[in-house]
Amino acid sequence: MPTDDAVETFLRKADEVLHEYERGYMDADAAMNAMELYVTELREEADAE
Repeated sequence: MPTDDAVETFLRKADEVLHEYERGYMDADAAMNAMELYVTELREEADAE
């Protein structure tokens, strides 16, 4: 299970991506690529424990 810090970091990064997408600063492909990266980071954190 990932740490609370890892989950908080993921949620913060996910919120930033969603806000940038909603404002039109990021296209859908870039948003999905960023989210995939953040999910991978969270999974790696969970696997490390």
